[in-house]
Amino acid sequence: MRSLTKLLALLTLLLPLSVLAHPIPDIPVRTYFKSDGTAVIRVEVDPRCFVEDPEQEPYLTKRVYDDSTKKENDELIKQTREYIKKHIKFYFQPLPIEPDFKFSFTSFDNKPPKESEDPIMVTGEWSTKVPNGIEGYQIESLKPGKIDVQFLNFIDGEAHKTINVLFPGEKSFLLDLSKLTAPAPEQPKEGAVSLDPDTGTGTTFLTYLRWGFVHVIPYGLDHILFVLGLYFLSREWRPLIYQVSVFTVAHTITLGLATMGVVNISAAVIEPIIALSIAYVAVENIYRPKYTHWRLLVVLIFGLIHGLGFASVLGDKNLPPSLLVTGLIGFNIGVEFGQLAVIALAFAVTAWLKDAEKYRRYVVVPGSAMIAVMGLYWTVERVFSSPEAEEQEASQPAAVVTNQ
Repeated sequence: MRSLTKLLALLTLLLPLSVLAHPIPDIPVRTYFKSDGTAVIRVEVDPRCFVEDPEQEPYLTKRVYDDSTKKENDELIKQTREYIKKHIKFYFQPLPIEPDFKFSFTSFDNKPPKESEDPIMVTGEWSTKVPNGIEGYQIESLKPGKIDVQFLNFIDGEAHKTINVLFPGEKSFLLDLSKLTAPAPEQPKEGAVSLDPDTGTGTTFLTYLRWGFVHVIPYGLDHILFVLGLYFLSREWRPLIYQVSVFTVAHTITLGLATMGVVNISAAVIEPIIALSIAYVAVENIYRPKYTHWRLLVVLIFGLIHGLGFASVLGDKNLPPSLLVTGLIGFNIGVEFGQLAVIALAFAVTAWLKDAEKYRRYVVVPGSAMIAVMGLYWTVERVFSSPEAEEQEASQPAAVVTNQ
């Protein structure tokens, strides 16, 4: 019983956490190299990075930006400059460099904002020439920090197929720049990735596999609780395999369709339904104690919805089209590993309780009740964090500037 008590206590502590309709922002660092040795480093910072809990902060939209004063915008640029300096280090190995960024306000991927609700990013850009004798180029995501950094490179306009997603304290791979410098080093730095854009797909796959895993553990509390809801109904392997397999197929379909732009449904619609699915599955565990194939239809429908939720995270990374399939497959497999880890941990915690009646009384019913409460809490919270509610908050741009 101690294990269950600890589990319920942990869920109680997590109850106030918000899981809203805005993905955690990351910082894309895109560098554009040309054969003549020129380079442009571009860093895109979401102003939500400046607040304590970015997921709860609405985007700074074009409508709000248009109403902002020059002083407020200058303050945002100042914060962005300091934020980049604090969180990212750049190297033309063996030398550290400090880019002198010029800042502008754009939408995602340096695109001009057009619609009033388009998110606004603060984008820094620095043009330079690769110095002679440089071994390679890499960046470092500095500690402390909460935001991951994307490392993307383009060679003569073509996206390099090696991408890193860096967590605080990690360095990227070293991109070999010896072909762009004269005189070039006698031989490339050991371990450096070739400038050939077609190399390194495996590294990108592993990077996004890891990102898919961490989106479940530890970032995806709502997805963790949904998988626990599936597990609590029955510990028998056959019903569990049926449910997990259907859930996997369902969210894989919509993850792929949404990431490729075939399906586009607002996160403000999807997120409350995900929360409601958590509550529904948990309540069904209490009132329909035995597995039937009806459950598979429920899991199929909710799996399609969860796939759209996963897509909001992967789509926010703006992968180059040539890497979309690699990132999609890696991310999806990472999600599956995360789900299997949740099931394995749940089994390890509850395996000692062999008696089916006691398992239901002391684990399934109280555990499902707690999950249902959290699901309903999130449903209400997400409904009332609709664009109408956020519009009032977003109309105060100073909040984005002053919250540190």
